[in-house]
Amino acid sequence: MSDQPLRIGIAGLGTVGCGVVKSLQAHGALLAGQTGREVEITAVCARDKTRDRGLELDGIAWFDDARQLAGSNSIDVFVELIGGEGGMALESVEAALASGRSVVTANKALLARHGLHLARLAEKTGATLNFEAAAAGAVPIVKTLRESLAGNDIKRIYGIMNGTCNYILTRMEAEGRDFGEILADAQKLGYAEADPTADIGGFDTAHKLALLTSLAFGTEVDLDSIYIEGIERISAADLKAADELGYRIKLLGVAVKSDTGIEQRVHPTMVPKNSAIAEIDGVFNAVMVEGDF
Repeated sequence: MSDQPLRIGIAGLGTVGCGVVKSLQAHGALLAGQTGREVEITAVCARDKTRDRGLELDGIAWFDDARQLAGSNSIDVFVELIGGEGGMALESVEAALASGRSVVTANKALLARHGLHLARLAEKTGATLNFEAAAAGAVPIVKTLRESLAGNDIKRIYGIMNGTCNYILTRMEAEGRDFGEILADAQKLGYAEADPTADIGGFDTAHKLALLTSLAFGTEVDLDSIYIEGIERISAADLKAADELGYRIKLLGVAVKSDTGIEQRVHPTMVPKNSAIAEIDGVFNAVMVEGDF
């Protein structure tokens, strides 16, 4: 085992950030046993130091500025969980990569807008940019596209990329209830945000699709060129009609390569009941990749 621990700096102590801290602290011994190196949180950054987050932060340095944390010699890896496609999130990730520090982020909006720029910066300085958590929930699609399918000529990638929308559609279909009712339930249960626009409007799916398109086809993606339609106008009657025809309705992100370029779109889609994608219910995601082998 290495004598030197891997020192982690975490920027952003919201729900996800606090979860990461708790997970690393709870599973530190397991990680050390599996990787041969201890993992230690040495610094954190958030807006309000006085807020009680239910975390044990004794002995951990506190930074008020994420950019300073990103460039600090007290960390080896910078974890960005601030959120947003620009501002402090972008500046802190740039600072970390510019100093040669590897970055872990779940920020799909940031990567959809600036992913290529950040990837080039990481390549220039020898750092790594890791973002498995930014696309399709727990589906390990980023590593799969980067490594396992790197030799494939991918023709098409599509899937369910937003658990909130899939949960709503699943319950609407099963219970015969309309969109507004199920959305309200989802918000009470914590499956939907207080402002659910990014999810139900298809924008979250578009961000994830842009990331996967860039990886699958090795191209820069113009996020604004993606056709986006959410699920707000889907009714229980629509789902019943689809069922009678042998289909289910799912919100899909789709990218297809052709001789004329790459088409990207997000919209509710009727999928055959006997298809694999139709079997995905609740908050779960799934991504399908079609290549030449």
